[in-house]
Amino acid sequence: MPREARKKSKTLIYHIMWRGANGQEIFHDDEDRMVFLDNVMKYKRRIGLKVYAWCLMSNHVHLLMKEGEESISITMKRIGVCFVSHYNWKYRTRGHLFQDRFRSENVETDQYMRTVVRYIHQNPVKAKIVDDVQQWKWSSCNGYYGKKIYPLKLLDQDFVLGMFSDDRPLAMELFKDFNERSNHDECLDDHHYVRRLSDEEVRIEIKRILGTMEIAHVKTLSKVHRTPILRKIKKIDGISQKQAARILGISVNLVYKA
Repeated sequence: MPREARKKSKTLIYHIMWRGANGQEIFHDDEDRMVFLDNVMKYKRRIGLKVYAWCLMSNHVHLLMKEGEESISITMKRIGVCFVSHYNWKYRTRGHLFQDRFRSENVETDQYMRTVVRYIHQNPVKAKIVDDVQQWKWSSCNGYYGKKIYPLKLLDQDFVLGMFSDDRPLAMELFKDFNERSNHDECLDDHHYVRRLSDEEVRIEIKRILGTMEIAHVKTLSKVHRTPILRKIKKIDGISQKQAARILGISVNLVYKA
């Protein structure tokens, strides 16, 4: 059955969420995140995108953007191809990285626009990765607070701030109050929040899987014996592939390929 075509937003503004295939991590370090945002910046300049908010988590991305000179689907495909090329080159992998089709919803009112911005910024808080929205540097939040973010000039904050007040300092104050307000926002009906485990918690979970085997012995195993163990470890809720690799003393590439 053919996929249903995306409904065109009257405002050309879309909330986009893109996950790693099978929930896998798409960002293993800050360089990966910077490369992804650099690609968004490239197409902002090239086709006139407007970028109102973003948040990069370990295995998914939230973006709030206004379509440029081409459809949002084509733009996202270009951004995805560029990033996957970087990822496959860096980690010496191949195959799908993102889910085949990103999820999106139309944003057609000022009220919902404000809600989506807040929802995106509060993602790391609701996932219990940080206690405060300002602590997560891989979102657009601090740009709205007048602080330095990466990359410079990616964020188009004037449109959203203008919904709060024409007076810039007052708008920023009102926005901050709204942005940090407790809420039950459910944009894109996404309920996938996973609390990241500490290294000690991960070690406990890994030891349960290994039984009598020591963690240090995993890296000495042959591929045929190591792979099924790594697959079980990757299924632990709240563990990152980079974290597993660090604790096991092996490369992220080995964990990814298992």
